[in-house]
Amino acid sequence: MARQSLLGRTFVELADTLVDTYDVLDFLHLLTDRCVDLLGVTEAGVMLADPVGGLRVMASSSERMRAMELFEVQNQDGPCLDSWTTSAPVSEGDLTGAGQTRWPSFAPIAVHAGFGSVYALPMRLRENCIGALNLFAERPNGLSDDDALLGQALADVASIGILQERLTREQTVVTEQLQTALTSRIVIEQAKGSVAQQAGIDVDAAFTLIRSHARHHNQRLTAVATDIVQRRLFADALTLAPAVTRPKPDLIG
Repeated sequence: MARQSLLGRTFVELADTLVDTYDVLDFLHLLTDRCVDLLGVTEAGVMLADPVGGLRVMASSSERMRAMELFEVQNQDGPCLDSWTTSAPVSEGDLTGAGQTRWPSFAPIAVHAGFGSVYALPMRLRENCIGALNLFAERPNGLSDDDALLGQALADVASIGILQERLTREQTVVTEQLQTALTSRIVIEQAKGSVAQQAGIDVDAAFTLIRSHARHHNQRLTAVATDIVQRRLFADALTLAPAVTRPKPDLIG
């Protein structure tokens, strides 16, 4: 019953990434700790893809596990890399056997570190694989089929949470950019009206004058408009950039 209670609480915590206190590293360490508690494995770790197409060690249940994950990344050899590149679960129930030929660099080091079996589960949403969840056990065949399914479910929920948080963050950035653009548009409209009134010209001509000044002085349009609105720049000081003379096409005949 205690395991069922912990399992339910874990799924709730992994699904709730929109709280103000959300921290991705704390979130991933929670995932590794709960995998050890729930799945009967000795260690757990998470690697996530970085923006340049590599894997980074993000969370580990111990320093021993972290060292193994770093070894995988540095030597490009091990179950986590295989799981990430194939977007599929990877398992080896006996590292002293087939694992030795499967991962010639990784397997001997893992055995020396005290591990008998390893499992890697993709962290993915549909076709988007963002990393892998590593599960290491000291005994051979350390993860049952049922626990492997549960581990994949935990990885899936965590992946959805991470991607949801990323999307929310990106939407926030887009909203902020839109608000900045709207604010800039208001300032430009105010500047157009001010220059039109000062110079006795229409608004279109005022805008042309403002844009020309900005280009001639290699300034942002919004910066010039702000100077006008805040009365640091006046219409009679605006510079009309020289027109670009385009060569006339040669006439034949």
